[in-house]
Amino acid sequence: MMLPAFWNEAWTAVLVNHLWQSSVVVLIAWPLTLAMRSNQARTRYWVWMIASVKFLIPFSLLVTAGELLRTAVASPIQRPAFAAVMEQITEPFSQATSAADHLSKAPLVPEHYASLLWILLVGVWLSGFLSIVCSWVRGWWTILAAVRASSPMHIKLSAKVPVLSSPRLLEPGVFGIFRPVLLLPESIIHRLSAPQLSAIIAHELWHIRRRDNLTASIHMLVEAAFWFHPAVWWIGAHLLEERERACDEAVLQAGNKAEVYAEGILSVCMFYVESPLTCASGISGSNLKQRIARIMTQGFARELTFGRKILLATIGLATVILPIGSGLLNAISSPAQSQASNTVSAHVYEVASIKPNKSGENRVRMMIRPDGLSATGATLDMLIQNAYGVRYFQIAGSPSWSKSERYDIEAKMDGSIVEELRKLSEDQRKIETRRMLQALLADRFQLKLHSDTKELPLYALVIAKNGSKLQPAKSGDTYPNGFKGPEVHGGAGMILMEGDGGPVTGQGIPIRDLVNLLSQQLGRTVLDRTGLTGKYDFTLKWAPDENRGPPGPPGIDNSPPTDSLGPSIFTAVQEQLGLKLESEKGPVEILVIDHVEKPSEN
Repeated sequence: MMLPAFWNEAWTAVLVNHLWQSSVVVLIAWPLTLAMRSNQARTRYWVWMIASVKFLIPFSLLVTAGELLRTAVASPIQRPAFAAVMEQITEPFSQATSAADHLSKAPLVPEHYASLLWILLVGVWLSGFLSIVCSWVRGWWTILAAVRASSPMHIKLSAKVPVLSSPRLLEPGVFGIFRPVLLLPESIIHRLSAPQLSAIIAHELWHIRRRDNLTASIHMLVEAAFWFHPAVWWIGAHLLEERERACDEAVLQAGNKAEVYAEGILSVCMFYVESPLTCASGISGSNLKQRIARIMTQGFARELTFGRKILLATIGLATVILPIGSGLLNAISSPAQSQASNTVSAHVYEVASIKPNKSGENRVRMMIRPDGLSATGATLDMLIQNAYGVRYFQIAGSPSWSKSERYDIEAKMDGSIVEELRKLSEDQRKIETRRMLQALLADRFQLKLHSDTKELPLYALVIAKNGSKLQPAKSGDTYPNGFKGPEVHGGAGMILMEGDGGPVTGQGIPIRDLVNLLSQQLGRTVLDRTGLTGKYDFTLKWAPDENRGPPGPPGIDNSPPTDSLGPSIFTAVQEQLGLKLESEKGPVEILVIDHVEKPSEN
């Protein structure tokens, strides 16, 4: 199964951004733990644990949480500068804003090979993931067999934890996450003195109190999912070191003698085998030589000062709050959302004339000139569609006159603004002219609106069973003789539609333009799932006014009438283009008009 190129690119961008963000958190955790090397090990352990958990929580989830919170706010919030800065820091490898943006760019690698490369990388990752999981399953099975072969030991402990005696030469350890048991080799009573055994058991009980098996299991999941990232193994080594050191500190603070405790650890390491599973906390672990030296020579670790506690709390809160705040204040993430902020452009039309169209004609003309805007017979709905880059079915709450009353508009810019816009790229200039039209509508029509998302019917455009029939446009073809079919002037990147139902002729256009055309004709959002990234020539003809939809559920006749003058748009797309429109439901962003007034004539 080949994945569409834009799908591959989108997931690649998401993964790279997540790995970048997690790596940054690791780089922050490292100097923090170095600054706290004289403090208690349990604090450093939790700093490394947070760095580990970050690999399981993308910042994008927190940003999404902020966006959901934003939708609950009654009034729109304008996006401040820091939100854009946050986005650049956390997502330096940005995705295209939509699949259509991907399709408008020529791929660096042919789509077929890009899909194969993606599948190959997923296969390599899955192989590594399964090999790690299998090794852990083997270790878990070994310890489980030891537990099943063990018998109860009658040792009184301060905590209510079952103590089992194992005939196997495994080191003392805690097995289990939610119902832990203390597993001791049956010969340990003869190997260790009573004070030594007491200190070793105290060490294991601290593993239980600290829930070390649970946190170790979480990091094991991180290691399995991100086995290819060196930082996760580096974090694992630090977690093991700080985990054992934290328990050592707790044992010594409880009053056990350092030399007795150290001799007990050495005896265990001499006679018993280390646990084969990371999440079965044992007495061994970390660098034994450094650990014994630390037990014998170092005093009690210091508690964190109040200032350092505030610093850690601030960093932790910032890590969570900044992404959520970015999502909360990010009101310009899509065309529908951008208008919700009612952002006023830095540029406005110097003069603007809006008059009712009294010609009685249905002719509509709208032209964006370098120095202004000219429109004839345009309705408010048409103006909103142009200003916010939406289609008519994405506008809700508009009054009836917004679709019927027509206006003539002449708006001109100041010469300095014309020069400023000329210096912008084509895309930037398009965004700015849209904002100027938004400002004009807000000023003259008193337009106020917000965005919303609704689950609505939509169509997915896919490649039909027998393959695409679109003809790839020749590289560099400018179509000097106009459209190949009708005798009209035209060229690459243009679509000609002759009346209702076509024929529609496209030359050298990306799939996104075809998707926009179909969406406009069908009155529904159309999603591009073809994976086609080139530019194509095509001709499409269908029966007018018969685009009622493909066959519906059993018992509902949704097909075109038999006396049609031609095929429905669905049949035409499949037979003439080798594509297919499939019905489904999904979230669609709409504009909801809160307030609008008829403009005063001038």
